[in-house]
Amino acid sequence: MPQPPTNGPAAQRPWLIQGGMGVGVSGWRLAKAVSREGQLGVVSGTALDVVLARVLQTGDPGGHARRALAAFPLPELAQTALDCYFRADGPGEGVPMRTTPRLRATGGVPAEILTVLGNFVEVWLAKEEPGGTSRTKSGGGVVGINYLEKIQLATAPAMFGAILAGVDYVLVGAGVPGQIPALASRLARCEPCVTKIAVEGDETPLDHLFDPAALLAGHLPGPLRRPDVLAIVSLPVLAAYLARDEATRPDGFVIETSQAGGHSAPPRGPMKLDEQGEPVYGPRDHPDLARMAALGLPFWLAGGQASPEAVAAARAEGAAGVQVGSAFALCEESGMAPHLRAELRGRSLAGTLTVRNDPDASPTSFPFKVAELPGTVSEPEVAAARRRVCDLGFLRTPVRGPRGLVYRCAAEPVAAYVRKGGDPADAKGRQCLCNGLLATIGLAQRRPGGRVEPPLVTIGKDLSFLPELSPAAEPYAAADVVNWLAAGVVSPAGRP
Repeated sequence: MPQPPTNGPAAQRPWLIQGGMGVGVSGWRLAKAVSREGQLGVVSGTALDVVLARVLQTGDPGGHARRALAAFPLPELAQTALDCYFRADGPGEGVPMRTTPRLRATGGVPAEILTVLGNFVEVWLAKEEPGGTSRTKSGGGVVGINYLEKIQLATAPAMFGAILAGVDYVLVGAGVPGQIPALASRLARCEPCVTKIAVEGDETPLDHLFDPAALLAGHLPGPLRRPDVLAIVSLPVLAAYLARDEATRPDGFVIETSQAGGHSAPPRGPMKLDEQGEPVYGPRDHPDLARMAALGLPFWLAGGQASPEAVAAARAEGAAGVQVGSAFALCEESGMAPHLRAELRGRSLAGTLTVRNDPDASPTSFPFKVAELPGTVSEPEVAAARRRVCDLGFLRTPVRGPRGLVYRCAAEPVAAYVRKGGDPADAKGRQCLCNGLLATIGLAQRRPGGRVEPPLVTIGKDLSFLPELSPAAEPYAAADVVNWLAAGVVSPAGRP
């Protein structure tokens, strides 16, 4: 039987959650740094199969991925990744990264194995103690992982890999994460589980089976701990819907406003755009915190919360604390390429940075924050020069067509999108987040003719923390963020 959760009401909850950002921006180094400060460090769980494969192809500098793979409970599975992707001398100048298998609703064991391994590696490294052991069962700092509910095919194998590595929290947003609490319980018991996959054109979801015991060939590890599940929502109405049923009730919530980086929930009601072409949010989009508190579950506020004053105000209104992303995205332990971090800090402090909440950029049709930086997809000429290709496909939608099940993405080549039944108008302005976000962390795909995928940089709208943390645009550490925000946490005795 799994051990009881360690992060429930009886345990001391973190007052600070570090956001799980982008693809690899919230990597294991950042989560480890925040965890060591006693707060919840979070790794991004998006595309970790590709991240692992590309890190191995770049030679695995420092040997970190190989060290984590050596700790995987079934060495034969870990060896498959090494045999397929590890290149001791790197890929070579202009040589493309090797492609990875894609998850499919009808199966795909190689893709599931790589997904399990990628998530295991990232969490294991975030929890690793000096001497090469991982804190899978001990106390101390805690580590979480962040998933997008939209990427349903990856949910079960990704979460199982994280649970194998001892993850403490699972955070899920960008959808209705009603399946996650029950999945977490079954995966911790290594039981077969079914994920309901939404298929456009079908009246009922498709059942997608994942069997942890079969994947591990019966080599089951010792007791696994069920992580606490935090649902990321924008309004109390969704939180109330999830909390009313034991099967869907998470262990807490993150209430994220439109100020946060990455995807945002669209405004309630008809979409209206301002003079800059950004969605207009109104009073209906502001969360009712009294209603949140009445649910009786802990919650954290996210989006524009990076100040001691915001921490104090959130706690005064009944929140357990705050989630902060952008301040950590620009620190030294962030996975974002150093030159992009420096560019963001410098332009923000100089007042020359624009961050657009672009209603068209994401193929999901959710608004997506895009930082306007030279040489990135934010520049129209860079976006126009990029050849549309969908070779990763994390944001694809399963669609039932005349010839059966197909996968469609509004950022793929327009002809292919239309051939699969898509409206060409829906493809206008869409950007490939998968390739762009991987380029942002230095893992860009190389294309024929010497072309390299350009970065797509996302960050929150509120960067008002920079004058405090980086007054001259100089580098700063994750610990600096935690220590600065801690001034907003006051004990009953009046001591910080």
